[in-house]
Amino acid sequence: MPSRETITNDVTIQVATINGTGSQSSNLVLTKALFHMGVPVGCKNMFPSNIMGLPTWYTIRVSRDGYLGRKKELNILAALNPNTWFEDVKQVWPGGAIVYEKKFSEAALVGLDPSITLYPVPFEALADKRIENAKLRRLLVNMIYVGVLTHLLDIDAQAVEETIAHQFQKKPKAIPSNVQAFRVGLEYARENLEKRDPFRVERVERTKDRIMIEGNAACALGAVWGGCTFIAWYPITPSSSLVESAIDYLKRYRHDRATGKATYAVVQAEDELAAVGMVAGAGWAGVRAMTATSGPGVSLMGEIAGLMYFAEVPGVVIDVERLGPSTGLPTRTAQGDILQVAFLSHGDTQHVMLWPSTPEECFEFTQTAFDLAEELQAPVFVMTDLDLGMNIWESEPFRYPEEPPLRGKVLAGADLDRIQKFSRYKDVDGDGIPYRTLPGDPHPKAAYFTRGSGHNEDAIYTESNEAYKRLVDRLRRKYETARGMVPKPVVDRTEGAEIGLVAFGSTDLVIRECRDHLLREGVRASYLRLRAVPFTEEVFDFVRAHERVYVIEQNRDGQMCQLLRLDLDPSETAKLRSVRHYDGLPVDARSIAVDLLAQERKDLVHAGR
Repeated sequence: MPSRETITNDVTIQVATINGTGSQSSNLVLTKALFHMGVPVGCKNMFPSNIMGLPTWYTIRVSRDGYLGRKKELNILAALNPNTWFEDVKQVWPGGAIVYEKKFSEAALVGLDPSITLYPVPFEALADKRIENAKLRRLLVNMIYVGVLTHLLDIDAQAVEETIAHQFQKKPKAIPSNVQAFRVGLEYARENLEKRDPFRVERVERTKDRIMIEGNAACALGAVWGGCTFIAWYPITPSSSLVESAIDYLKRYRHDRATGKATYAVVQAEDELAAVGMVAGAGWAGVRAMTATSGPGVSLMGEIAGLMYFAEVPGVVIDVERLGPSTGLPTRTAQGDILQVAFLSHGDTQHVMLWPSTPEECFEFTQTAFDLAEELQAPVFVMTDLDLGMNIWESEPFRYPEEPPLRGKVLAGADLDRIQKFSRYKDVDGDGIPYRTLPGDPHPKAAYFTRGSGHNEDAIYTESNEAYKRLVDRLRRKYETARGMVPKPVVDRTEGAEIGLVAFGSTDLVIRECRDHLLREGVRASYLRLRAVPFTEEVFDFVRAHERVYVIEQNRDGQMCQLLRLDLDPSETAKLRSVRHYDGLPVDARSIAVDLLAQERKDLVHAGR
């Protein structure tokens, strides 16, 4: 029995192991078993950019309050990597516990807080003695740790074994050996480890009727259900799994019922420039087309993105952001492509961006992007990041679309009969969006030349300065029209709050927890979650309604804050404050609260309060 007051369903666990040793499977088993017990659970996978051999850490957070963002306070460490052993033990907070390979040096434990409970386990010896298949011993050591933690945290063993069966359903021969390894750890812990730390989990009903899915897989499903039939891509972490998932879904759902032939195409291009060029060609031809990439790939897409903007060709780009600039650190998360994407290309370009915060919105916004791309006749960017894209998340089940796709202003047949003349780039309705026809339409009025920046309303080449000015002014009107078409922000007002918080994307996950931290310090804050650029009127209203507005983002330069300043009335820009987190780890609530409170104190001192 625990010697201290029991802490139920509120624990952060970190597994420190080696990349390529099968740890991901065991980590997912533990996460999903907790989820199947109805316990709110979030996970973060920090892995190196090589195939195997380097350190990897996997963090599982169980929160009875439903806080599933990253938390710095580590309660339980499962230490299986001798190379990081001395550093890993320093991360455990007082009152926590360490489960570790018994052979590791005891010198690492010198000076630890005496309230930390130690659980040495002979993992390698257990594997050598109890697991018959020598080739699998190194892999199955990780499943032994699952058994040990199952006992120490009072996890439902049946739920774990059922999860193992599900995890390896495509490799049924692997199920018995993994169950055996799990039972080896469970039995050892029951017989040899006296429970002395306060942490445990118990079954609840908080995750009933919910699902777990990666953001990348959710985007892939959204693309398929959004009518995408052409994907061009070049592999790049952390977006590769998005296209790989889309390929699997397309193979399953996109076939002609009569012939069985595929009704889609996926092309792996020679680079990202070629990939977006293919998307432009497919979009021009009337196909719903997309690519997925990350920051370095977006950089290469600039020229074609500008062509699509000026020639008014639809297409979708999903940017799964990572650290930058340039190459390197592909397995760390960030929100650093904001300004790059907002004005991607040369000249006067402005792009529409959507910012999902959950897998459900990844699914929904990817579909929305295809509708907006065709309605606006422009490239539309879905902005996610590694944290949202490559980790599994709890989610509401997806609501599949019931309405048909929105194709926008497309003229064909009788539509062309009713008009005297078709001018491809003329603003007929005053919203900045012209009408288009699709290639192959046999109607004599349907033909036009697709042009870049040098064209007039009739798609005729020109170098007229007046024609160019009319063009870019119309494109600006189209951007203004987009304000009324993109997803509106989610606003949560707090009565009497002087300050407002603005966040977006995966950062949203920690804001509720951050607001609770602030409230304990006597600071009440309203919250607006951005979901799209261009900004809608609700964003401007929110800034006007508060004395100070903190824009929270994961980049060094406060890029979203800069973008807001460009769009706000100059009289309102002084209200904006920037809270930035940019070390490559997912943002945590405590860090935001500490930085924000420090700025608040400075402001109040400056104001003489």
